[in-house]
This record gives sequence, C-alpha cells and structure tokens, in this order.
Amino acid sequence: MRKGFTRKPQADEPVTRGKNYITPSGLQRLKDEHRFLLTRDRPAVTEVVAWAASNGDRSENADYQYGKRRLRQIDGRIRFLTKRIEAAEVVDPEGPRAGRPETRAFFGATVRYANAAGAERVVSIVGTDEVDLNRNHISWVSPLGRALMKSAAGDSVVLEAPGGTEYLTVLEVRYERISVEPFREPPGSEASVKGLPRLRSSDEEETTRHRS
Repeated sequence: MRKGFTRKPQADEPVTRGKNYITPSGLQRLKDEHRFLLTRDRPAVTEVVAWAASNGDRSENADYQYGKRRLRQIDGRIRFLTKRIEAAEVVDPEGPRAGRPETRAFFGATVRYANAAGAERVVSIVGTDEVDLNRNHISWVSPLGRALMKSAAGDSVVLEAPGGTEYLTVLEVRYERISVEPFREPPGSEASVKGLPRLRSSDEEETTRHRS
C-alpha cells in the first residue's frame, strides 16, 4: 500500500450547480414514480374528488377536502419529479470513466474504507435522489461523499461530520452496478383500489365511529 495523503474537501466542492447526477437505475425509479402519479394516481384521485363533489356541501365534505389536498400533494410531487428528471445527468458506474481513472473515487464509485479503530465499511456514492442508508448508498454531496471524492486506495481522508472529525483510510475503490430500490406503488393508493376509487364518505366514517 502506497503512502497516502490527508485531504480535506474544499468548501466549494462539490456543488450541484443545477445538475442532478444520478445512476441509470435511480433515474428509472424517478420516471416510474412520475408515470404512476401522472397516469394512474392523479386520475384516480380526480375521480374521487368528482364523486365527493356530487355529495353536497363541499365546505363540510371531508372526502372532497381531503381529495383536493391530495391532488395538491400529487401535483407538487409531479412538478418536483419533472424538474429532477429534466436536470438529470446520468452517470453509469459500469460505463467509461471519460478520462477519470478507475483507481479514484468519483460519482458512482463503491468505496471500502476503515476508520481510526479499524472498523471497515463499504459505501456507494450516488445522487441525492438515491440515498439509501440500508443499502449504504450515500449522496455525493454528503460530508462522507465529499471526503471520499477523488481519493484512492491508500489515501487518508478527513471526514468533518456533525459528531466531530474522523480520519479514514481508503482501502479499495471499484466501479460496479449499483442496485437502487425500484419504485413500488404505495399500499392503499387510490389507483390500487378496485372499482370506484373513492375515499370513505363522511357518513361511513360517522357510522364506523358509532359502531366502535
């Protein structure tokens, strides 16, 4: 192992500058959610709202009020996803490195490192929309991601974390497929309801309360 160096990330690196760096599977997840909201969930909730609006006074109609709030939430999420998809800069960990050596950690790298106590950990550097601590997927703009960026095996890096300063030793840098959790239809979503996709009416809720 060659003699490493100690490096602190500079204050001005890295920054997003409007680009949404993301892996291919991460982008696919955003597109799948966007498609689901636009073509299935929103039309289903719109039908719920139309049904609720036909039931009388909208100001006291819980289904109507909830449905309108849900539509606003869906529309906000659709706008967010649209912007993230449009700004996406896809980086394939398995693709050509475009002049960047495979021995150094950049976006899409999987890095094995050890802390001062010798405990080892393996993390993959991904986009902000792909963070998954259960899979050890960390954002490239997180403190740890910034500390590991541009490092190579044998390097020592400084992690400035909220809990204090840590000194890490990079043991291995590799590039391989990063598996992102795919989008799954939320349980209980209006689009998954069979028949008329509606919420429980206020009368039904009142009946349920009396029975309980």
